[in-house]
Amino acid sequence: MEIRAAEVRDVDSALAFHDAIAPYLVITRTNLNGRLTAPPSPGHATFAAVDGAEVVGWGSTALTSGSDPLAGEVRILVRPDVRGRGLGTELLDAAHAELRKAGATSVRVFAEPSSADWAARWGYAQTRQVHYAGIDPRKAPDLLGLPTGIELVAMNQADPRKLHAANEVAQRTKPGDAKIVSQPYDEWVQEVWASPASVLDLSVVAMLDDEIIGFTYGIGDRTRIWSKMTSTMPEYRGRGLAKLVKAAALHRAAAAGVQNCYTANYDGNAPMLAVNEWLGYYRVATHSVLVCPL
Repeated sequence: MEIRAAEVRDVDSALAFHDAIAPYLVITRTNLNGRLTAPPSPGHATFAAVDGAEVVGWGSTALTSGSDPLAGEVRILVRPDVRGRGLGTELLDAAHAELRKAGATSVRVFAEPSSADWAARWGYAQTRQVHYAGIDPRKAPDLLGLPTGIELVAMNQADPRKLHAANEVAQRTKPGDAKIVSQPYDEWVQEVWASPASVLDLSVVAMLDDEIIGFTYGIGDRTRIWSKMTSTMPEYRGRGLAKLVKAAALHRAAAAGVQNCYTANYDGNAPMLAVNEWLGYYRVATHSVLVCPL
């Protein structure tokens, strides 16, 4: 078995690998092709553990957008039948080296609870848990009545400048371990607005007097969607807007032929966990959130 930088030729095997181990992560062909053909960027790397032409392990790194101090993210997956042979160690060492080179001062990983002791060897400590949940969008509840003056529109119909401003607020006020300060508009456009992985037509924005007061944003394809971020502006929270935008997005997904939608929430995020329970999401996995200084 060999560990090397992942390549486009690995995509088919990588898709089968992810679908077999963790389909709820919504790793799509568009996502992988985009990642593997993107221009080199500090802190962003993808590694494959291969047995011949077959992917048996995968590692990816990224920098947390807008974090200060600079934080890194890593995901390591190894097929269960080849664990215990050092592949995870090699993938994690390569990931750490990439993030250190980019200037990250800490790294976060979501991992199966059984991996926590193994990760502790590198200095990882658990901060919380994250719960993954899924739903068949065709089973989403009916939309609630819209409050007076509020309009729901597809995200691609919104003003990207206003959406970026709303996302800045959302990132700074969401639960998490990285301190989010700000993400430049041009970087956000590349990562969200112009990303081929984004499903802006199936994402939903709540508008009031031409201002964005809430939104839900998804990535994926026409079979599976990952709900990456849902937020209500602080002054409008507690009015059921998260239910509205998420239910509307699920209805759009169902109409587009999407078969499965997934999301994840920290265990301390009681309001969003309650929203997802009301929508009918069912829990599919729970991971430990581990953070390590670099």
